[in-house]
Amino acid sequence: MAEEKASTESAPAATAPASGSKPYLLIALVVINMAVVAFVGFMVWKSRKSEAAKPGIEQVIDGEQKTQQEEHTKTDEVGKVIPLETFIVNLAGSKGRKVLKVNMELEVKGQEIIQEIDNRKAQIRDFIIIILSSKSYEEVSTKEGKDALRNEIKDNVNSFLSKGKIMNVYFTELIYN
Repeated sequence: MAEEKASTESAPAATAPASGSKPYLLIALVVINMAVVAFVGFMVWKSRKSEAAKPGIEQVIDGEQKTQQEEHTKTDEVGKVIPLETFIVNLAGSKGRKVLKVNMELEVKGQEIIQEIDNRKAQIRDFIIIILSSKSYEEVSTKEGKDALRNEIKDNVNSFLSKGKIMNVYFTELIYN
């Protein structure tokens, strides 16, 4: 019995140091938890700070309005408009069944360019006829296709003009069947 009593008395003494290590484990877990919470808080603060630096929707809208106003003031300057004769061409890939009829005018600035266009009218018409006849019905039937055609004519004619540039090409009549 004395042995049993001695063994029961030593058992609680053996568990006492084990319970003493629990506070160290608890302290370590609390420290790790606090470090994780501090890290998450720092990341949230940093992301909010970077979001504040990004332009808001109001700033984007204001910038777009300013850009549009600047474009309108640039386009208010209207140059002289030179009409060209009517162009009637067969569209590409149609074997003569689809025809395009176009009347257009060229907007220019300055007297020298007007004289150069008058002198080179045959070359300009030739370039435009080649461009128009290379287009298919699908290419000229959409708004995007007409805009691309307008830009292509302007760019190609401007490539050989020396005394000025064409500012815009206006289609006054565009009919296709």
